[in-house]
Amino acid sequence: MKYLCLVYSDERLLHTSPDSPEDAECWAYAESIQGSGRMIAAEALESVETATTVRMRNGKLSITDGPFAETKEQLAGFYLIDAKDLNEAIQVAGNIPAARVGSVEVRPVRQLNV
Repeated sequence: MKYLCLVYSDERLLHTSPDSPEDAECWAYAESIQGSGRMIAAEALESVETATTVRMRNGKLSITDGPFAETKEQLAGFYLIDAKDLNEAIQVAGNIPAARVGSVEVRPVRQLNV
């Protein structure tokens, strides 16, 4: 089953906290997940300041610079993995280095019946 591990962190603290992971540690973890055969995709995102939010309301397109909402933590990246169940996905998410300074939301990918 596919799971999306959404990595959230406070951008101001992500690289300044004593517990912050180094880029090399993040790459090494991603490579270990890739090597295990569970990795489908993973990407880090640019700063939330580069975000553009798009809404369609009553047939009108609204575009706003910046994130959808003001929050303490912002979406920093994701891992799309293949895991046998939620417990295995949680184990993968718990070892994502950024989880030490932020949080990782684990969500199953909905299967579409096409």
